[in-house]
Amino acid sequence: MDIRNRIKTLTELINQANIDYHTKDQPTITDYQYDQYLKELRELEEAYPEYKEADSPTEKIGGLVLDGFEKVTHQVPMMSLSNVFNEEELRAFDDKVRKATTNYTYTSELKIDGLAVSLLYEKGLFKRAATRGNGVVGEDITQNVKTIKSLPLRLTEMIDIEVRGEIYMPHKSFKLANEDRMNAGEALFQNPRNAAAGTIRQLDSTIVAKRNLDLFVYTIVNATQYVNTQKDALEYLTHLGFKVNPHYAHLSDIDALIKQIESYDALRKTLSYDTDGVVIKVNEFNRYETIGYTAKFPKWATAYKFQAEQVETILKDITFQIGRTGVVTPVAELEPVFVSGTTVARATLHNEDYILAKDIRIGDAVVVHKAGEIIPEVLHVVKEKRTNQTPFMMINTCPVCGHELIRHEGEADYYCSNPECPGKNINSLIHFASRVAMDIDTLGEKVVEMLHELGYLNTIADIYRLKDYRDELVEIPGFGEKKVEKLLSAIETSKTQTLDRLLFGLGIKHVGAKVAKTLIKHYPTMDSLRQATAEDLLHIPEIGDMIAISIETYFSDPKKIELIEDLKNLGLNMTHEVVQAVAHEFNGKTIVLTGKLNLFSRDQATDIIEKLGGKVASSVSSKTDFVVAGEDAGSKLKKANELGIPVMDEQAFKEKIDGYN
Repeated sequence: MDIRNRIKTLTELINQANIDYHTKDQPTITDYQYDQYLKELRELEEAYPEYKEADSPTEKIGGLVLDGFEKVTHQVPMMSLSNVFNEEELRAFDDKVRKATTNYTYTSELKIDGLAVSLLYEKGLFKRAATRGNGVVGEDITQNVKTIKSLPLRLTEMIDIEVRGEIYMPHKSFKLANEDRMNAGEALFQNPRNAAAGTIRQLDSTIVAKRNLDLFVYTIVNATQYVNTQKDALEYLTHLGFKVNPHYAHLSDIDALIKQIESYDALRKTLSYDTDGVVIKVNEFNRYETIGYTAKFPKWATAYKFQAEQVETILKDITFQIGRTGVVTPVAELEPVFVSGTTVARATLHNEDYILAKDIRIGDAVVVHKAGEIIPEVLHVVKEKRTNQTPFMMINTCPVCGHELIRHEGEADYYCSNPECPGKNINSLIHFASRVAMDIDTLGEKVVEMLHELGYLNTIADIYRLKDYRDELVEIPGFGEKKVEKLLSAIETSKTQTLDRLLFGLGIKHVGAKVAKTLIKHYPTMDSLRQATAEDLLHIPEIGDMIAISIETYFSDPKKIELIEDLKNLGLNMTHEVVQAVAHEFNGKTIVLTGKLNLFSRDQATDIIEKLGGKVASSVSSKTDFVVAGEDAGSKLKKANELGIPVMDEQAFKEKIDGYN
């Protein structure tokens, strides 16, 4: 027997069987024959590893154990979509498209409730898979994605291509996975999406293989290199061997689209996987640049979200929790009920006015849903089922420290009057250290709570004094030398965080991340902001009365001033670095980066351009001044050439910025 040829033949047979069964849903061989072929191939590969094919289906069995996941920078960011929730909003979306362009059609595709993934192929062979991450940087999950049986390891054409799709867990796989966890005495997965996300981040690919994840592919990166419309893209993806969701449609106008969505709403209840909406795209790619983009979303696409499921249950109790700013929020304790994919036992009641307006009482039958399919919320009371429930009365003392609650005129929330309230302090510490604020790695919620209980953390400034207790921290169960060093290093690094992150981290009422960024543009030092009056702040267009008064009140509090001085003495950054305009040809220019850069990361190049007074845009248009083209530059380079926009390679870019970076 010619071993090499037999391995090649078996590889082709099994890969084709996988496509027929998992992609086309048209099996051509029996399960027994498939298992026999796979067994023979595995044995031959073990005996003759030098003959193993690059696209061997034995890769789908898993077996590799990783230490962790490498970071991957997406050459083209994985953008999110805006949402619409009803016909009125759909028509408003269409109105905006129609104002921007003409002669367009739509495609509609089911929005799969899973985990976004980017897949890279070189010369037709599967090379890499990466998670969406933050849209710019994701994680390499190649070994785990290889275990998905519907993933083609070799395409029907020997091309270089990047595609994107959604990894999901079918209902059948979800049920089996939870049966396994129940038998092992482990906590059950709450829904298929969480199960898929947790599975794909397993370090042992054998576990991933057992969970039987699946994949739908729905878009091509730089698609105009291959096709001209989204409909053509879906057909081309199918031709290449990818599994494409069959329930897509090409629609002539908004009326046809609305009718199609109505049919989807009925269809979704019959599917073997979860879907939470419909993705709508303008079909013609040559309209995209004209329609445009926001900072986060393409304007030529949106996601229609299905109406949230509404379920009736019993309100057993109303409890209260305290947030980082001292706001006391009523919470509904419910008879557990399954809503939109998860078991819900608690739901927000917002505030006293919300409860009184809906006349919600303990013991009532209530209808709950998930606001935006995420946050459980009580919609209304089923009053015909009410017996003799007592009307709601708001508490007047803090549920944590017992101090008086206060409610300011014109506001709906109650606040704990105790500035040293332990409940408020813990939440303030957790927020300050969180990823969205000061991003102190390893100082998560549980660690903060434990260090607070042990007396090490009572104020924000105490975080920066933990280094004085290094030897004591090492002795805490679960810590040890390595963890303590990592924690202290992360705390030290956080001192250099930007001023807007520090402002947001302080938890000033009404000052979110966006407001903090706005403030530092007008007040680039902590001292200058401290001196600003509410009247001064109102000169900033984005700042209203409520925010201005809140900031003035915060910096009028002697304890807050003491904290700021403490943090300054501990070495935290209190200044926003203002980028000064320089005499450089990039100053005031719009620049697009495309292709793979070898001398700089995309972030480094962007940072340099911005320091030189330039602006980095994501797409090429008539307003673009320069294009910097790295290796494998695609449609953006082509468009720049068509528009006559100056193009420089990475070496020319380096020469232009030498001496400035």
